[in-house]
Amino acid sequence: MLAIVVCVLLVGLMVLGIPVGASMGLVSMGTFAFLGQGDFLTVMAQRIYIGTTSFTMLAIPFFILAGNLMNTGGITDRIFGFAKTCCGHWPGGLGQVNIISSVIFSGMSGAAVADAAGLGAIEMKAMDDAGFDSEFSAGITAASSTIGPVIPPSIPFVVYASITGVSVGSLFAAGFLPGALMALAMGISVYLTSKKRGYPVEPKASAKLRWLSFWKAIPSLMTVVIIIGGIWGGFFTPTEAAVVASFYACCWEP
Repeated sequence: MLAIVVCVLLVGLMVLGIPVGASMGLVSMGTFAFLGQGDFLTVMAQRIYIGTTSFTMLAIPFFILAGNLMNTGGITDRIFGFAKTCCGHWPGGLGQVNIISSVIFSGMSGAAVADAAGLGAIEMKAMDDAGFDSEFSAGITAASSTIGPVIPPSIPFVVYASITGVSVGSLFAAGFLPGALMALAMGISVYLTSKKRGYPVEPKASAKLRWLSFWKAIPSLMTVVIIIGGIWGGFFTPTEAAVVASFYACCWEP
């Protein structure tokens, strides 16, 4: 019965417009008070302090910082250009480029918000200019950005590891296959929809143009090598990898 009341209160507070975090906190405090746990405020303060001083959790703000620095530093533009020359001529055109770009960028930021905010603006403008429907452009951009929290480095994986005590590296290794399957499923969906609606494709890039775009994107692609290779090679922990990625993004000049 208590569980039902707690769920109803939580949903009710969120319906009233109270933020999710605040709703969860209020319901938790009310439940502890109802159960007669007088020291719950002390315990809550201790847990909040422990959570903010966790070494593992420090990876979250640094991965977010790295993603923001890449967005403002021009790294996302070069990723999009490289993906466009590689797969822009595939059925689905820029829709496929949208997915491949998100796969590459997800290996740098680990957050869907960073992907949508950085690559999303570039992708949607390019797709709209090419003649894609705005709804389709927005839909594929929103969907492809969800690959970010799956393919490592993943911020949700870091949070889960800090709570449960499991290995962050093992979680990162487990994220590759689901991320690849998500990208494959989206690619098939874009292919079928584009064939049905007759969306345009980009001209096939020459080998020279592909090489030039790859050469320009090397500094961007090296971020993935540094983060994933450094963790798997044992050179640094996921938290240290986030710091290194932020430093690299800060020092890299477009």
